[in-house]
Amino acid sequence: MVRWGAFSCLLVPVVLVVYGNSAGEAASVALGLAAVTAACRVLLRRSERTAALSRTAGHHSARPGARRAPGD
Repeated sequence: MVRWGAFSCLLVPVVLVVYGNSAGEAASVALGLAAVTAACRVLLRRSERTAALSRTAGHHSARPGARRAPGD
């Protein structure tokens, strides 16, 4: 999924320039897409680590704030 984000960081600015936008606007869009892609990558890695730790600890993942049934 992150690879598609990186690909769009390259493709979208090229398409913008081809369709008449300035290089500066295309560069701004590329930087914005790169920032969003980087943030998504960080969140994805954190989620994977949390899931792996949960599996090794033998815990079942639950929604944050979910209530447990009595006796659990």
